[in-house]
Amino acid sequence: MNGLTMLVISAVVLFFAYLLYGRYLINKWGIDPNKKTPAYEFEDNVDYVPTSPLVVFGHQFASIAGAGPINGPIIAAMFGWVPVLLWILIGGIFFGAVQDLAALYASVRNKGKTIGYIIEIYIGKTGKNLFLIFTWLFSILVVAAFADIVAGTFAGFDKDGAQVSANASVAMTSTWFVVAAVLLGFFIKKKKPGSILGAVIAIALLVACIALGMAFPLYISKSIWLYLVFAYIFVASITPVWALIQPRDYLNSFLLIAMMAAAFIGIIFARPSINIPAFNGFIVNGQYLFPILFVTVACGAVSGFHSLVSSGTTSKQLENEKHILPISYGAMLVEAMLAVIALIAVGSLAVGGKLPSGTPPMVFANAVASFLGGLGLSADLIYTLITLAISAFALTSLDSVARVGRLAFQEFFINEGKKGPISSFFAGKVPATICTLILGYLLAIVGYQNIWPLFGSANQLLAALALVSCAVFLKRTNRQGAALYIPMIIMLAVTFSALLLTIKSKWAKLFSDAEFLFALDGLQLIFAVLLLILGILVAFSGISKLCQSKTVKS
Repeated sequence: MNGLTMLVISAVVLFFAYLLYGRYLINKWGIDPNKKTPAYEFEDNVDYVPTSPLVVFGHQFASIAGAGPINGPIIAAMFGWVPVLLWILIGGIFFGAVQDLAALYASVRNKGKTIGYIIEIYIGKTGKNLFLIFTWLFSILVVAAFADIVAGTFAGFDKDGAQVSANASVAMTSTWFVVAAVLLGFFIKKKKPGSILGAVIAIALLVACIALGMAFPLYISKSIWLYLVFAYIFVASITPVWALIQPRDYLNSFLLIAMMAAAFIGIIFARPSINIPAFNGFIVNGQYLFPILFVTVACGAVSGFHSLVSSGTTSKQLENEKHILPISYGAMLVEAMLAVIALIAVGSLAVGGKLPSGTPPMVFANAVASFLGGLGLSADLIYTLITLAISAFALTSLDSVARVGRLAFQEFFINEGKKGPISSFFAGKVPATICTLILGYLLAIVGYQNIWPLFGSANQLLAALALVSCAVFLKRTNRQGAALYIPMIIMLAVTFSALLLTIKSKWAKLFSDAEFLFALDGLQLIFAVLLLILGILVAFSGISKLCQSKTVKS
């Protein structure tokens, strides 16, 4: 298979999926361009902030993309390119994009509230509380995995103590990104520039940050960066969205688009060959195609994290309901395209069917650098810029998931009636954020490789639960939700199987001669058991309600 052929076929399939299936769904459910959105109805300049659709798309796209659609397909390539490509396209169109669309639609039609709130209204308060706990645990896993990835990407020294200039440049550029984002946020808030002027200013700031980062690299060890990343996450999760998250995501969206455009151009000119087998069998390196393929590809096909972003932050910024389709369904299909590019990247660097060594971001950056190297561009410069883009998106996902985790923790302790002193304390922004980040740090220090399978399982299970809750919402509001049923059932089967395999593996290690470390194995075993129990309880509650025929207005 030629990489260009794979790219063109995938692009055409995803494009027509948006035009046909995406529009079909939104027409079935119905939108009202004249209806007042939650961003206007509950505007508070902290979470509810009416925002330009381009900026909101940038926030959604940068938040959901992260490092997931690059890591997942590259790791899953061990099964061969055919199953990975099929799952990216089928999963992206009929699973992931449908979930993202349903989650944003349901949230906008329910005061911009989270999936947890929707579960409370349409399934019950017990189901909501169970889901909030699940969401909080999942957020901790995302924080742990992505924080370790970012700290590793920023590390200015390798294991031998030698300086790594590319990482140091990426670190300094990302630091300037934060400063530029704050400045841009205040400028947009005060001056309210048009889309064109805003884009020009954002690109100029982006170029300035890259130039400063390349000129003045910042050499700090990974362990120190891990502390700094968590400090940044803490601040980002409690500040108003317009002051940091919105402008930062807007800046990063240009970087992400530039990275994808560079990869597109590189593949067109290089026409790389896919040097891995089409199919390697149902069992590879002791891993089963089902369910491991699905939970490994993760974000490139379907991700429960997207439902948290859609209902946790994006729905509170939407200016008009007509923007729901491109911001949710459209953004997911673009992410699926990024996953296809990642698959082409790993396939092009394989030798004799053997996957290249190095972390997935390194593999991706090396591949794109080799594509563009044939055009006379500096491979070192391209590698640095691609690595910068990947780390920037991972940091952006951290921005969003830390806020989502904090909101879920707060919502669990907020009651409609009286609140006691303990509930009032934990419902505060700062305590909720600290509780979320402490556990995230403890898991982060064991390395993202060790928790990625558990993250993938939890992520896909969250998608299944989001599909359950949105299906109940659609049915109870007399809307057609049949498109969610098959994805919901399949994802429940996949994720329950994956979690059971994780529990079996960790439990066996506990009673074997192998060394059982609590931070590495114990926490993962506890998380896996809790996620499985919570998932079963929420799914049972939701499916029970789905079998009922009562409808309400919305």
